[in-house]
Amino acid sequence: MDEKKWQAEKFEANRPHLRAVAYRMLGSRSEAEDAVQEAWLRLSRTDTSAIDNLGGWLTTVTARICLDWLRARKSRREEPLTIHVPEPVISHEAGTGTDPEREALLSDSVGLALLVVLEKLAPAERLAFVLHDMFDMPFDEIAPIVGRSTVATRQLASRARRRVQDRPATAEVDLTHQRHVVDAFFAASRNGDMNALLAILDPNAVFRADAVGIRMGAPAEVRGGSAVAGIFHGRAQGARLAVIDGAVGAVVILGGQLRVALRVAVTGEGRITGIESIADPEQLRLLEIVMIAP
Repeated sequence: MDEKKWQAEKFEANRPHLRAVAYRMLGSRSEAEDAVQEAWLRLSRTDTSAIDNLGGWLTTVTARICLDWLRARKSRREEPLTIHVPEPVISHEAGTGTDPEREALLSDSVGLALLVVLEKLAPAERLAFVLHDMFDMPFDEIAPIVGRSTVATRQLASRARRRVQDRPATAEVDLTHQRHVVDAFFAASRNGDMNALLAILDPNAVFRADAVGIRMGAPAEVRGGSAVAGIFHGRAQGARLAVIDGAVGAVVILGGQLRVALRVAVTGEGRITGIESIADPEQLRLLEIVMIAP
């Protein structure tokens, strides 16, 4: 068989695995696809005659690509107000008409609470944890990728595992609950559905804006569900859901720059009691944000 054709067939056989590794490393479906494509380009330029285990080689190459991108992402985060936009997947109820391939991706996805934790790990810790704990790769094979000894690599995974295991058992449920409430609120806002807004807002809900937001035209403080609903009625067209400091809220991003963050307080009964608008650049830099894919 022609070598290029053989390479293509072997690569396609490994693509689902490589995509799964890259997604868990990067938290983004689009970046995962780009990483897998980069792995293919590297394979196409490589003499595979000396490679005994092509699947293992592809996994290693994909992991190294992801590690480089994670390190570059950490460096970019030092730039003012420039944030990475990961794409965690939240499983929806069955029977929604989603195509089979997407259903499979949803059922095999990283949970939102876990992704929030993974985003906080150092790149090498994340790689060691993902490859060993999620894909059973031996530490002696992971060590050369991160440039550490086998013992040091084991310690990286151990530290990451402790942080993941320290995640409260209810975190995923709480975030999913918050996500449904906040998603419904901003959908009602965009659609101009006053009745839906009032149904979600607590009668004593409060909206507050910081000094920068006030200069941009936002009211300093508004009290009462009806008044708060009036602020958002027919608006929030550019708001996108995000986990902000561990709770679901929304952000406005323009030109890749974070402009406004909306922290939302949600009760266990599914009511919103408060919305805080943050537009001060110095305060925005201090927020930990993980985007939620639509």
